[in-house]
Amino acid sequence: MKSPVLRRALWRSVCALLPLLPLCVLAPAQAGPVLDRVTASSTLRVCIWPDYYGVTYRSPRTQQLGGIDIDLSQELAKDLGVKLSYVDSSFPKLVDDLVGDRCDIAMFAIGVLPARQAALKFAQPYLQSDIYGVTTRSNRAIKSWSDIDKPGVQVAVQAGTFMEPVMAAGLKQAKMVVVRPPQTREQELEAGRVDVFMTDYPYSRRLLDNADWARLIAPSSPYHVLPYAYAVKPGDEDWLRRVNDFVAQIKRDGRLQDAAKRHGLTEIVVLK
Repeated sequence: MKSPVLRRALWRSVCALLPLLPLCVLAPAQAGPVLDRVTASSTLRVCIWPDYYGVTYRSPRTQQLGGIDIDLSQELAKDLGVKLSYVDSSFPKLVDDLVGDRCDIAMFAIGVLPARQAALKFAQPYLQSDIYGVTTRSNRAIKSWSDIDKPGVQVAVQAGTFMEPVMAAGLKQAKMVVVRPPQTREQELEAGRVDVFMTDYPYSRRLLDNADWARLIAPSSPYHVLPYAYAVKPGDEDWLRRVNDFVAQIKRDGRLQDAAKRHGLTEIVVLK
């Protein structure tokens, strides 16, 4: 029996001779070295950040993964007819993990930033989020968004997230504090070392759902709305097209909306 890679090579040869053959019209979106490898190994390797609540979150109690992109990565693997393998990653490691071939695709609501676009390829957006502040209910200095950028206020951001460059450019009077593992923004806030930390809509749900001490500070008007998309390494346009086909399909057939509803993210879904 011919290998999947050989079968695809033969099929491309046929399509080169008979480009108007009906099935050949779909062939470019089904080809390319990444999909060849995924098919040959019968495994799709998906990079995730396992601390992203509502998106790709590993419960510390059960060690089970849950979130919108856990559901949707399962749908992608099912559409491709392959098994699924998760690779723990993070925003600081994202580019190295994809370019270094540790995974075939990153699926954890990745903000489409210029620096990332210079190193990676992004599918069409499926979510979008503004920036939100989280403070404690007992904090008297931060009552509204206008209280954040004031002298003496300590504003935390997670290293590698899109909030880091945005707040670095946006804050004029407050001091930005970059939090790196093993420290967390929540720990720094609860310990009183910062007054507020900046996050996005999905991550804010973690605090509001699980911490009675947390208070959300929403911007009074759109501050920096960013599209979120799946990322792949550059150099394989056929694989990118196949991922885009998947995104378009889950928007049409309701799978995106259903997954968003299950995880409390309906408000930030992008359907166009």
